[in-house]
Amino acid sequence: MAKLILTHEVTGLGAAGDIVEVKNGYARNYLLPRGFALTWTKGGEKQVESIKAARTAREHASVEAAQAQAAALSAAPVRLEVKAGNSGRLFGTVKAEDVAKAVEAAGLGSIDKRKVELPAHIKSVGKYQANVRLHDDVSAVIDLNVVAAR
Repeated sequence: MAKLILTHEVTGLGAAGDIVEVKNGYARNYLLPRGFALTWTKGGEKQVESIKAARTAREHASVEAAQAQAAALSAAPVRLEVKAGNSGRLFGTVKAEDVAKAVEAAGLGSIDKRKVELPAHIKSVGKYQANVRLHDDVSAVIDLNVVAAR
């Protein structure tokens, strides 16, 4: 078992700043090469505090603010323009970063791209839904309207 400090949120494992124990292969082949974690050391404990401070700065100040943004996100569909062919098939896929930029462009506030969860690969124009975790207790569903850019 390998003891690691998470630098990014990993679904099903923990949030940034958490100290976790995982199997050696998972750490060596997935978490460490992608930069999602650092190996745990006594000196690394100091880094945990700075990671947690940065995480709290990014989070919403209160649950009420997160709920207000969740209501705004759920109320209006977000239009996302992407390059597509004549048949409606996209050149590439829609990523969480694209969704975060579209939400900000729509004037619905800024969201962290790492908190956006797409249900599947979006490869064609149409209507989709994405989940975004705004706070530990608050999540919202965003209605995406993926259209071809002209």
